[in-house]
Amino acid sequence: MSPFDDNPEELVRRRQRGRAVVMAVLLGGLVVLVFAITIAKIRVGMAH
Repeated sequence: MSPFDDNPEELVRRRQRGRAVVMAVLLGGLVVLVFAITIAKIRVGMAH
């Protein structure tokens, strides 16, 4: 099956969905990173 067999609108939707998934993963990773940094700073602050 060739990409040219698909409906052009379906191809655009598939690409948009792919980009949305990548952005969601990146955003989720950023949230986890900020959370981990926050927890680390809280633990350092409690040690003093």
